[in-house]
Amino acid sequence: MNASPQSSIEIQSLTTLEQFERCVVLQIEVWGYSDGDVIPRRVFVVAQRIGGQVIGAFDGDTLVGFAMSLPGYRDGKSYLHSHMLAVLPQYRNAGIGRRLKLAQRDDAMARGFDLMEWTFDPLEIRNAYLNIARLGVIVRRYQPDFYGPSSSPLQGGLPTDRLYAEWWLRSDRVAGMLRGEAPSIEVIERVTVPYTIYQWKQDTQQRNLARALQSSNQEALQSAFHRGLAVIGYDRDAQGNGTFLLGPWKQTLDV
Repeated sequence: MNASPQSSIEIQSLTTLEQFERCVVLQIEVWGYSDGDVIPRRVFVVAQRIGGQVIGAFDGDTLVGFAMSLPGYRDGKSYLHSHMLAVLPQYRNAGIGRRLKLAQRDDAMARGFDLMEWTFDPLEIRNAYLNIARLGVIVRRYQPDFYGPSSSPLQGGLPTDRLYAEWWLRSDRVAGMLRGEAPSIEVIERVTVPYTIYQWKQDTQQRNLARALQSSNQEALQSAFHRGLAVIGYDRDAQGNGTFLLGPWKQTLDV
């Protein structure tokens, strides 16, 4: 099945129990979660009713993706934590994930938020590229094994390490990148994820390579963050390898 053209996809807020139940089913279709890892319908209900977001992408009457966030509070500041974004495999690479994130941004700014955060897998190249190179997030924190063991086969049995994305919604950096303008950055260090990571994670004979890479990249990123650097850019080469670009974060952020 091929994805419908992006123009045929409609983005709208989800409000009904039937729509929230579809979000539950969609999680299983995307990640293959067991019951223990699936977010239940009532959490979507709570998110929608306490000031979070539940936003869906529709192809006709069919929900093909969603984004869900919860309100958060840290260091005296309120923000939105985007906990989950899912798009059906046959609808990927059509810009739907980016459109869901932009809808989250529009809604958050309309309600007075300056910051959205979420976590993402440092080994997922396509997702990292979207977050950093297309949306303009910066990254300054690394959490080893954030969720504990995962039932998703996509995790490949590895610890659920996560990076924290900071999306400063009103910053000049984000506004410029969303217009397609490349920011001027000072790159001091690089940390690379080879495209073969996907093969390594799924092949039990090569999984030790994925685990070793995860461990070495964790050490490199945490060391950089400890020294005051941040992820301020992300490159992908012709072979599909991804590279985190680290530099002084204060040069990239005007809020």
